[in-house]
Amino acid sequence: MRLAASGLLIISLLTLFACDATEAPLADARHSADAQHSVGPAAHSRVVTLAPNLTELVFAAGAGEYLVGVSAYSNYPPEATGLPVVGDAFTIDQERLALLKPDLLLAWRSGTPAHLVDELRRAGYVVETIRTQKLEDISAALLRIGRLTGQQDRAKQVATEFDAGLRLLGQQHASSERIRVFYQVSKRPLYTVNNGHFVSELISLCGGNNVFADLEELAPGIDVEAVIVRDPEVMLAAEDAGADAFGEWDRWPNVASNRYGNRFLLPGDEISRPTPRVLTAGAAICAALQTARERRAEFGDANES
Repeated sequence: MRLAASGLLIISLLTLFACDATEAPLADARHSADAQHSVGPAAHSRVVTLAPNLTELVFAAGAGEYLVGVSAYSNYPPEATGLPVVGDAFTIDQERLALLKPDLLLAWRSGTPAHLVDELRRAGYVVETIRTQKLEDISAALLRIGRLTGQQDRAKQVATEFDAGLRLLGQQHASSERIRVFYQVSKRPLYTVNNGHFVSELISLCGGNNVFADLEELAPGIDVEAVIVRDPEVMLAAEDAGADAFGEWDRWPNVASNRYGNRFLLPGDEISRPTPRVLTAGAAICAALQTARERRAEFGDANES
């Protein structure tokens, strides 16, 4: 099940992050549209989420008891697995949704197709889109969900704790030697992330430099030669990619990450879903980069990161 979930998430990320990039000029218009559909201070008590990360955010904000339906692969917290599934990243079971009689649908701005959001609104549903592209969006999403469900106090507490956790990570590694990092979203086709993605932000907080931070797309496709040229000292991927996630890189032993043995797998859901659990992923990244620095030092290579 984890591999299936990971595969769906990769498809969603790679397809719909691209949509974000191409539709960037519409961001302000969409924000205005969301504002028009916002329902103000009234608390909602029958909520359906259209992405697994939104399910987690609703529970984290203290509103889990109001969830009546979720998207496929909503597996955290455990209580989410017992809720009715209304669809996946691309389709909705309209009959099941109607039976649940939700008074609020939460859509993922980077993941739920815009045409599906429009279709649901035309059908009479109240739909709020939640943005979770960068780390700061996570606490903002918690606060917004708290307002929508009348759980402002709990949501504020969790958001404050999350922000404090991010600051602590940054403080702990502010003086760490920089090190070049490649994050592999998928190996075939080969994708990574740029500096606009929360994974790249975590890498930076831990004292790493994303070697593809400068690319324009949020989740750009790249070729093997580009990775070799940028010579990362560390390779990272989600553990859902499997034990052989980096196997194809064995053909290039002179890449710095291969020389040092710096190839690390990170907790799958935690690194893939923008929720408060990315703090766990951040701690794992920081630990991996510290090990990587120590291995680099053993080789006596000059730090040119």
